[in-house]
Amino acid sequence: MFRKDVKNIKELILRNLRVQGLETPLLQKRLIEAWPVVAGEAINRYTVNVAIRNQTLYVHLTNSALRADLSMQRSEYVKRLNEHIGSQVITDIRFN
Repeated sequence: MFRKDVKNIKELILRNLRVQGLETPLLQKRLIEAWPVVAGEAINRYTVNVAIRNQTLYVHLTNSALRADLSMQRSEYVKRLNEHIGSQVITDIRFN
């Protein structure tokens, strides 16, 4: 006998994470880990700390010129990071 409501394991795991309230923290962790990949080696060299608060990614950089340059490209990095994760996790980036 076959069941008609067969679901794949990915759907079941994501639904379970959502029910337990763990989906958002997991996506946030994946986004923070994606920063070096999306930003690239050169930018990541100057990155000291990355954190998310209230759907805003805070990136602490040691180079002020790079900070100013990246501030002008904020929306592009928001888009690229969210696409990399496959979900709308952040709405803004602040470089300090």
